[in-house]
Amino acid sequence: MNGKSIAVSGALQSGGVQVVSKVTNEQAGGPTFVRLDPGVTLAELFKHFRQIAADPNNLDGLGSIVLSAGAPKGTSSVQVTLAPGQYVALDLGRQSSKPPLVPFTVSKATAPAKLPAPAATVTSIEFAFRGPSVLHDGQLVRFGNSGFLVHMIVAARASSLANARKLAALLKAGQDRKAQHLADGFATFDGGISHHAYQQLVVHAKPGYWVLACFMDTQDHREHTTLGMERVIRIVK
Repeated sequence: MNGKSIAVSGALQSGGVQVVSKVTNEQAGGPTFVRLDPGVTLAELFKHFRQIAADPNNLDGLGSIVLSAGAPKGTSSVQVTLAPGQYVALDLGRQSSKPPLVPFTVSKATAPAKLPAPAATVTSIEFAFRGPSVLHDGQLVRFGNSGFLVHMIVAARASSLANARKLAALLKAGQDRKAQHLADGFATFDGGISHHAYQQLVVHAKPGYWVLACFMDTQDHREHTTLGMERVIRIVK
């Protein structure tokens, strides 16, 4: 990803894979894989692209988001299981009505690899997070969506437990700008994935108190944070 284009290479076979992102010429990339449902063409997907950009849940019946990661400038990685099929890779690192994208095909592997077992699992549902209250810096963690809507798992760090609780309360109240002023660090564990999708990565985050959040909107334009999708956790060494 270079801010203007995205390219995909590798074995491109089904199973557990490590997706290595290389980002140049932009501060951060947003590698996202959409798998098309069987029988859906690229033309059909692009026909509804504006509606999907407005609400990723409009992908229902066309495809699903199976990977959505944060990728800082340089090299980073995330693990995911890919099924055979037709995909589109997008770079959502910048807000744009026409993000860089490229189609690619994943063929069926004769012996699909399995992902390594994670040390912990955090999942999103309607409208909450499930998983341990303590994670470890350097730990392999699986982040998944057990809900029916598209959810993200991002996090903001606060300087203390008290401030983390205040930050969470502000998000619950819909006061995102005030909440942002309490944060001294941010992390993206998944940028928004579909029902039953999951990805896993090694957590690299400064130890302290973090607030998990989902900033997706409902159809009536309420942020999921205001419905209960904010949770204080602790990351330790």
